[in-house]
Formats: sequence, C-alpha cells, structure tokens
Amino acid sequence: MRCQFEHVTFPKGCSIRIYHRQVPTIPFEWHHHPVYELTLTLNSCGWRFIADHIAQYDAPDLVLVPSDMPHTWASTAAINESLPHTALVVWFTREWALKAADACRELAPLRKLINRSGAGLSFPVEAAAKMESRLPELLSESPLKRLHAAQELLCELADTEAVPLATQTATRLESSSESRQLARVLERLHQNFDHPIRLDELCKLANLSARSLHRLFVRHIGENFSDYLGKLRIGRACMLLVETERPISVIASETGFSNLSNFNRRFREARHMTPKEFRRFVVEHGRMPDSQPGTDLTKRSPSLEHPIRRPIPDRSLVRELSL
Repeated sequence: MRCQFEHVTFPKGCSIRIYHRQVPTIPFEWHHHPVYELTLTLNSCGWRFIADHIAQYDAPDLVLVPSDMPHTWASTAAINESLPHTALVVWFTREWALKAADACRELAPLRKLINRSGAGLSFPVEAAAKMESRLPELLSESPLKRLHAAQELLCELADTEAVPLATQTATRLESSSESRQLARVLERLHQNFDHPIRLDELCKLANLSARSLHRLFVRHIGENFSDYLGKLRIGRACMLLVETERPISVIASETGFSNLSNFNRRFREARHMTPKEFRRFVVEHGRMPDSQPGTDLTKRSPSLEHPIRRPIPDRSLVRELSL
C-alpha cells in the first residue's frame, strides 16, 4: 500500500503548528511527513498503525511519531456518538527541538525526548489527561501561548514513562519520490526567488511535466507554483520596504518582478494596499499592517485535505505497510 507524503506547513512566524481536528470518523490515511507529530486522540476508539506497530487504541490516546515514520489512526466508534472524533496534533521539527535545547537549559529535555522517540512512543493515560487539561493554552489565538504550552508539555513528556511502538528496523521511511521532487523545487524557489525562474527549469529539476508539477504543488502546497513564488517575492519586498529607503522601482527589480506595474498589482493583491501605502503605514504606526487572518487551527495540510476513505487493513498487510 502506497504511503502518501504530507507536506506540513507552519504559520508565518511560528516554530510549531497546532492542528485541531474534529471529524465524524477518522479514516485510514497511511502517510508520512518530515516533522515530528504529537497526537492526542479524544472521544474515539479504533486501530493505531505506526510503521510495523498495529494495536487498538482507546481515548485518551497520546502518541509521539518521529519524522518520516508512516502512520495513521482509523476509528471504529466514537465513545460519545453525539460528539465528533477529536485529535489535537502538535507538529514540530527535529531542528527546532535541538536548537531550543541547546539555546535554553530549561528546554534541555527536548533533546532527551528526540533521542528516545526513534521508534515512536505511546504515553500513559495520565500524560494524555495532562495534555487535555492544556487545551485552552494549546488552542489559544496567541502563537506565544501555544508555543509555551507545547514546550512545557514536551519537556514533561521527556521524563514520562512511555512504550516504544515500532521495531527499530522500521523507524525510518525513505523519502518518497514526491517528497524529494517537492523538496528540490522548493529549495530552488527559496534560494532564487529574486531571479527569473522558468517553468521548464523547475520541471527538469523535478523530472516532471508542467502539468504534473502543477498537480504536485496544488496537492501539497494548496496553490500553484507561480502564486507561491509571488508570495515569496512579496514577503521579501515587504522587508525591504520596512528596512531600507530604496526606491520602490528598485525593490521591484531586486525581488524578481519584471516591471513596476506588475509589482504594484501583485503587491496590492497580496497586501490590499500599494507599496507606497505599506511603507507609509509602517512609518506612522511602527508596525506592519495586518493583512492575514488569524491562524486557523482546524485547517488541514493540502496534502491530505481530500482523503479517500480506505478500509482498515488486516494484520496480513502490516509488513506491506512498513515498506
């Protein structure tokens, strides 16, 4: 069975991502992603698959899955049928955890948690209950409050007794061809967005046709590559408008726009004001204007936004699932 790659994005300016999932049923969605995932499952029972581990779960269920380990939950019933199946997911990267541990002694337990999580970890009910008690902070509209709650929780879990799930030989999944292709294209865009970028160059880099590249972006990013590239350029332009006094025409050229009128049009579409108005607003108010809505904690990654409901596999497929 093919393991689907999920491209997990983080809100701008955030070190972690919280996802609050409430659904009528949890479908079988065999997938992996390059970030760590702490999942608290509530009001649900069913089957849990973590690499070659397969077992029944019952809420509250708290599990830490390391990066690139294939996994999924599949519900069989809700504990309270009048309420949805609920999962609270905390996504974070290995790099963030290790850098935080090195930078702050108070966060040193994060390194311990990373080191012991290679096979995936299932935490006791008491730990799950503690995480559930932190829901107000984890679901706060304030990114800082969410971060503090997640840091405190992860540090506590580093010293909490837990059960390893997968065998050590099944703790890593080789990156799928889609994840490698997307990573190569994103790296090129992030490093060269201020230069002219041709579609055929990206197609050659990913070894994909233009149509396949478009589908790859829409599936995992939620938009086509030209819109994504435009956001990178506008983001850089905003920084230059704030930090420098360069003429707007120069900034347009330095951020990869072919002409000033195109830059002005794209900037207005993204920020709902002209570059000149944007610069004036920052000078008058001492901050950037808000143009983005608050983070939607219920919004899913585009990669798995339209899942196909699959039947729960029987135990004979466990070996196949771990490949």
